[in-house]
This record gives sequence, C-alpha cells and structure tokens, in this order.
Amino acid sequence: MADPHINTAHGHMISYWDGCVHYLIYLLMIAAIAWGDSYRAIGLYWVGSFLMRAIVYILGNAVGKYETHVGPLFLLHMLYISVSVWACLRVFSQPSIQDVQTTNIQEAQSKGLLHRPLDFLFIIYLIPAGAFCVFRGLVALDCSSKCCRDYTQLYEPYLKDPSAYPKIQMLVSLLYSGPYYIITLYGLLVPGCEWMPDLTLVHSGALAQAQFSHIGASLHTRTPFSYRVPADSQMLFLLINVLYAVVPQALCYRCCTRPDFFLRPTPEKKSD
Repeated sequence: MADPHINTAHGHMISYWDGCVHYLIYLLMIAAIAWGDSYRAIGLYWVGSFLMRAIVYILGNAVGKYETHVGPLFLLHMLYISVSVWACLRVFSQPSIQDVQTTNIQEAQSKGLLHRPLDFLFIIYLIPAGAFCVFRGLVALDCSSKCCRDYTQLYEPYLKDPSAYPKIQMLVSLLYSGPYYIITLYGLLVPGCEWMPDLTLVHSGALAQAQFSHIGASLHTRTPFSYRVPADSQMLFLLINVLYAVVPQALCYRCCTRPDFFLRPTPEKKSD
C-alpha cells in the first residue's frame, strides 16, 4: 500500500475538505488576484484551515498506527506543505483594508457590553467553549478522571483511535484554541483590538477544518466500529460539535463585517 494514511477515516475527510473547500478557496483567491481585489480575508481563512490540516496530518503520520509507513508520497506531501507555507506568508504580507468613518468607530466604542447584545452572547459562548476545549484535551492526554473515561466511552470513543489523528487534533486545539478563547474575550471587552478580525478569520478556518474532519471520521465506516460514536449518543454528539464549529464562523462574520469596535480612530490632520 503506497500511502496507508490517506485510507484512514481522517485521511478521507481531509481529502473531501481539500477537494471541495480548499479548491473553492483557491478559485476565489485566483479570481480576486485576476480582478485586482484584495484576497487577504479569504486567504487568512485558508491559512487557518491549511495549518490545522497540515499539523494534525503530519504529526498523526509520525506517531500513529502507520508511523513506519513513510514513503516517497509523504515526502512529496512535505513539498506541497513547504510551498503552501510560503503562500501563507504571502497572505500575511497583504495590507489590511478597513474603510470606516472615525465617527462610527467612536460611536461603536462608546457602547457598553450590555448595549452590544450580540457580543454579550459571544462572550457567554466563549467560556463553556474554552472549558470544552480544555476538557477534550485532558481526555486526549488520558486523564484518569471518571468523567473523562465516561465521556470517551459514551460519546467520543474515536478519541482513543490508534491512528492518533483525533488525539493530536485535541492537543493542537488545546494549545491553539484554548489561548484563543481567552484572547478573544479580551478583544470583545476592550475596544481598539485591531487584530481581532484577522485572528477570528484564522481561527474560524482552522476550527471548521478540524470539526469537519473530526465529526466525519467519528462516524466514518473506515473507523473501527468500537471507536465510532454510539448510536444512542449521535444526536448529542452532532449537536455539540456542530455548534462548536458554527458559532466561531458567526463570530468571524461579525468581526469582519462590523469591525468598528476593534479599530483605532485615525487622527485627523490639521490643515493650516
């Protein structure tokens, strides 16, 4: 078998994601370049998605069930990764374009949290989301707590799959998404955090890819039956994981379409 990694459930899911979502993103970026428009926003979304996919896939190949099956195709994949990393750097070098009136910025930043109900709801979401992220990270680290063992057995036995992809996925999320939730809480409370739109773009892309692969692989027929989500728990599993994937997309949309609260007013030049 030339590349057993791609024949795993996780390998199938990232292939679906590459062939559909990444392909569409590439077309959108090509169109933006051809029309002379900025492709920074869609590019940052792709950066997050690509980096999450690459990190989990490479580390899973290195430490998982097929760690000894590293052949020429894996080296070719590493060449693809290298070129894509160069493209990521190109995306980050694109200038950010924000055309917002100073009066709109001042008006948005003068509102308290209670007068920004959508931001208040996002803050309420971020706290349990961060706790869920840390909890699954502890499960991946083989925490001996009874609640961790019960969760693995009843809801997500896929976290114990010998391919190691789900365990790596949860650890990367713990180290990446965990700090993100804390930083985002700060950004939603304190005005003038200009990095918020870019940060939410990268994270929403990463989490969309991660959750798509994790949900799909947890239910995939190539996953051994003992590691699939039990039939009695599938609805709750899907509800929690889909919500965990969708809300960051809504937060990203809010930050990018209405960035007034996160911008700093440009001082007006005095005319002589």
